[in-house]
Amino acid sequence: MAENENGQDKTEDPTDKRVRESREKGETARSKELNTLVVTMAGAGALLVFGGQMAQMMMDLMRVNFSLSREVIMDQNYMGVYFLNAGKAALVAVQPLMLVMVLAAVIGPISLGGWLFSAGTMAPKFSRMNPAAGLKRMVSTHALVELLKSIAKFCITLMVALFVLSKDKNDLIAIAHEPLELAIIHSIQVVGWSALWMACGLIIIAAVDVPYQLYESHKKLMMTKQEVRDEHKDNDGRPEVKQRIRQLQREMSQRRMLSSIPKADVIITNPTHFAVALQYDPEQGGAPMLLAKGTDFLALKIREIGVEHNILLLESPALARSIYYSTELDQEIPAGLYLAVAQVLAYVYQIRQYHAGRGKRPDPLSEDLPIPSDLKRDS
Repeated sequence: MAENENGQDKTEDPTDKRVRESREKGETARSKELNTLVVTMAGAGALLVFGGQMAQMMMDLMRVNFSLSREVIMDQNYMGVYFLNAGKAALVAVQPLMLVMVLAAVIGPISLGGWLFSAGTMAPKFSRMNPAAGLKRMVSTHALVELLKSIAKFCITLMVALFVLSKDKNDLIAIAHEPLELAIIHSIQVVGWSALWMACGLIIIAAVDVPYQLYESHKKLMMTKQEVRDEHKDNDGRPEVKQRIRQLQREMSQRRMLSSIPKADVIITNPTHFAVALQYDPEQGGAPMLLAKGTDFLALKIREIGVEHNILLLESPALARSIYYSTELDQEIPAGLYLAVAQVLAYVYQIRQYHAGRGKRPDPLSEDLPIPSDLKRDS
């Protein structure tokens, strides 16, 4: 079973992130045997298809270059012209074969692992220059597998070649008795079919190597349980970081809440454990709105800010608890508390009139405010 450098077993399948990072580094399953098979078969097929045309064009080229007039031979200026024309004609002759070979050289690698370009694979790796690491690679399991594949490839190719030669023995003998032009075309056909049959022999090697490379690539990406847990933590955010973010968010929310307290009309307290700040704007209509709420230390801070800004503090434990548990910040109070809060706001209005010298001091607010049973909270 595979192990990492810490001795932990790699028993977990690679995650999508691990696979994606591996591809970004240029690490993916590749099969040299599959590449060789595709290029060889494409070259043999192209030779069979375009071989006759290519042979005819090359023979025409040689005929032109070996049939020179006396004035051409004696004039050195023609040498460059003939050489340039011969090069162009040779390129045109082999162009179909070269295009097929280039196309096969591209299709072969991307047929397993897909298209992948990574600049990291082009960077020099000085670790590969370490003799100890090189010796380790030479005696590794991978090196043994490559050696066995090479031996198998040699044996299969040799057997196919012997079979093809024995099968084409009569054709090879007949070529010696054919006219030159026909012999050249016939030779190309024999070479093309021989190469195609030998390429077909490589199918066996590729059929074994492709699953092996996929297995090796998957095995290399396997992860330990700890690596999977660490990756999930990185993706979801580490608990301590998330806790710190939540703490900062709470602090920002509290600062915004405390900054809105000076706009409140009344602060209703427990008197010590709860505090809620309400605002009512008769011009906008609607119900009173909760500007701030808190318990214990935060409740104390709300009361302190209320005192600094001359906001009336009113003790009503039952109503303070009901508003605290039933209303969110910057939201209107529930309909069930309308009557109780209306009595509070009326008392606040009378207190303001009294302090302004326009009325008598109101009677203390009743402790038994009309709070529905479903909104009551025990102390």
